[in-house]
Amino acid sequence: MKKVDFTLAAMTILGGLALGVGSASAAPMAANGLQSETGITQVRMMRGERMMMKKRMMRKQMMKRRMMKSRMMNRGM
Repeated sequence: MKKVDFTLAAMTILGGLALGVGSASAAPMAANGLQSETGITQVRMMRGERMMMKKRMMRKQMMKRRMMKSRMMNRGM
């Protein structure tokens, strides 16, 4: 009976701690829950950066297709 009481108390304490912590965020938060303006700078992605990302994704897809094609050709069927 002592073990059951001990485990029940431990679970209650751990559950309370887990609920009390709340959600974690990397952005600094103000006291009322709104994001503060200090330290956060929003930037816009320029056309060149967008094209670089698009090219990188297309290159990854091409390499994946090439790898799958070579696998299919080398299966021996």
